Amino acid sequence: MFLEDLDKLIKDRKDNPAEGAYTSSLFKEGTDRILKKIAEEAGEVIIAAKNKDAEELKNESADLLFHLMVTLRNQGLSISDVDDVLRERNK
Repeated sequence: MFLEDLDKLIKDRKDNPAEGAYTSSLFKEGTDRILKKIAEEAGEVIIAAKNKDAEELKNESADLLFHLMVTLRNQGLSISDVDDVLRERNK
């Protein structure tokens, strides 16, 4: 699944900041900035869903998931950790 590849890229941007890379800039700006992006994207997901705009919902969901993954990595976690929880819940 692509999410694992994306998670590796996010980790690399945290461990090896790249000049001009959006993900690196999020880590540099810190937790508050990352969390503001989550709040912003969550609001956009809600609006897209209420408007029944499937294309916009897909795009905003991708943005929300990306920023969630950045938050996880910023806290020393990964998408695999979340996957493990979901798998355990569905046994």
